[in-house]
Amino acid sequence: MSDHRVIPIVEQASPPPESPTGAMIRTLGLVSAICGLIIVGAYQGTYDAVAANKRIATERAVFKVIPAAKSIAEFVAQPGGGVSKVGAGETAIPPGAVKFFAAYDESGKLAGIAAEGVGKGYADNVRIMFGYQPDCQCVVGIGVVSMRETPGIGDKIITDKEFLANFTALDLKLKADLSSLANEVKAVKHGSKASAWQIDAISGATITSRAVGKAINDSAQALLPRLLPNLDKVAGKS
Repeated sequence: MSDHRVIPIVEQASPPPESPTGAMIRTLGLVSAICGLIIVGAYQGTYDAVAANKRIATERAVFKVIPAAKSIAEFVAQPGGGVSKVGAGETAIPPGAVKFFAAYDESGKLAGIAAEGVGKGYADNVRIMFGYQPDCQCVVGIGVVSMRETPGIGDKIITDKEFLANFTALDLKLKADLSSLANEVKAVKHGSKASAWQIDAISGATITSRAVGKAINDSAQALLPRLLPNLDKVAGKS
């Protein structure tokens, strides 16, 4: 008698339907990845142009604050003292170094030094360029590199003639040992300026005026004690 066995048929269970949340997460992940690639591509594609435009704006600011300049060269004041010229294509500077520009006239003679400074304004940082004349150890002009101050108030630092008059011979003399500024550069209440190193603030724009004073003071404190003992290294075009 043959043995007939009945083998039960086991049906494979179907996977549970995917939840809407899982599908949404996958879709968002895909979209995020695509957006990230677009952003990175756009950044890399425009980086050189942005850097070039920034450099052009900086160079224009140098020529503005040193009107006699016909050519410029970029230098850094090293943290341990001394200055060195920045080579073509170099962008990074050593930690603690201070970048500045030497400006030369038609004959190649040093026409002045230009340096950037930054101070906290009313709305955001105020970044300026100031021209420095070693003969008088004084500021001989300023220009704004970037700012976001209130139109008609804070932006008077580039239009107010009385304020700009502060920077025809603003005192930046060093102490006898060349260790630091002899006096702190700072903005004072409008109409109360009593010393050559003080800045007569704009009435109604005191905070922005103080930002300019701090920008010049901090930059000069960091740069000039290193620069003046090595001025001969930038005095003529090499």
